Amino acid sequence: MKSLRPERTVFREGKRIYLRPPFTDDVHNLVKWFNDYRITRFLSCRLPVSEAEERVWVDGLHNNLDQLISFIIVLKGGKPVSDRPIGTIQLHQIDRESGTALKGVAIGESEYWNHGYGTEANMLLLEFAFNTLNLRKVYSHVLSTNEGNLACNTKCGFVHEATLSRHHFREGEYVDELIFAVYADTWRGLWQKTRSSFISVVSRKNKGGSS
Repeated sequence: MKSLRPERTVFREGKRIYLRPPFTDDVHNLVKWFNDYRITRFLSCRLPVSEAEERVWVDGLHNNLDQLISFIIVLKGGKPVSDRPIGTIQLHQIDRESGTALKGVAIGESEYWNHGYGTEANMLLLEFAFNTLNLRKVYSHVLSTNEGNLACNTKCGFVHEATLSRHHFREGEYVDELIFAVYADTWRGLWQKTRSSFISVVSRKNKGGSS
């Protein structure tokens, strides 16, 4: 489903995608994505999700920003009305005292898998986590069978920290859960080398306002 909004609401912008808060008109896509077995087979949500449940979740997000910050991943079109929501990404279990958060991401539209959109979304999220929220560590729980997410984490600087052996039952067998993490100081070095691949870099003197 394409965007019906005449203007973009952009929280973080990349070259091909941008992140924005979820709106009530995202409920249709969320229900579609999180009832799609190709996606949920890698996630903790394995029961059917109703439109009513997703609407309550979206409407309640503003009440829980200290613990959960969620975004819709939107693919840019030629015009804002041609933009297309393709997935979701969030920071949850945010611990301000310890400076940590758990990252979750799902590209819901299968035609956009394996095109690097997840990597771009992750890098935009990490820029927010480290350079705005001042977190020091973001971690990720990934099933060992989720090859796409494993590759994405590696590209974004995550390193394997632990394995929970035979931790989840999926498709008739037990699979490992892998715990990955990336630290702010390490990620910032990666960002300096790669950010031009993900965002349009504008020099400070060319930005609006006084130089």
